[in-house]
Amino acid sequence: MRRRVMIALLANAIGLAAVPASAAETFTATATVKGTGRSATLTVTVQKFSSDADRDALIAALKKGGGAAARELLAKKPDVGSVLLGGKATPIKYAHDERIGPHRVTTVVTAVPIHFIGGDLPNAKLKVGYNLGVIQIDLSSTPGAGAAAPAAKVAVGKEDAIIIEDYGAEEIVLSNVVKK
Repeated sequence: MRRRVMIALLANAIGLAAVPASAAETFTATATVKGTGRSATLTVTVQKFSSDADRDALIAALKKGGGAAARELLAKKPDVGSVLLGGKATPIKYAHDERIGPHRVTTVVTAVPIHFIGGDLPNAKLKVGYNLGVIQIDLSSTPGAGAAAPAAKVAVGKEDAIIIEDYGAEEIVLSNVVKK
């Protein structure tokens, strides 16, 4: 299990600037399980970006009841896009675009796991609690880069940093991220 901090969902207190909502956007990327060489094409289509109020509500839900509360909140929200991986589409419930210095970072969250990497192996750990999918892409360069936690436990840490515990043992790196 690995833990990491996702920076795009930090609270307003540290000065993030949301990017104004824009028209639908589609991004493609190569998702690679680090250290294995296994990769697949990942497509993220955002029809509508979430607001700062949506981000604040998500953080409040995480603080109140962790990933289960966040999942409950997101499940009630309309779909704002989809993630396509391995021929399976998963609805996006939260998509937020932010500027962090010169960086444009897009974070998407699904109310259900996108995929359990290694979940079909005989010694796979239980899947309880890994109830969200999180993708973060940095579009600061062309092509962009990013990371994915297709089945994750999510919590709030210091300064409202979002802490992700991914189901998979290996990091999933996104490369060749391009806006279509």
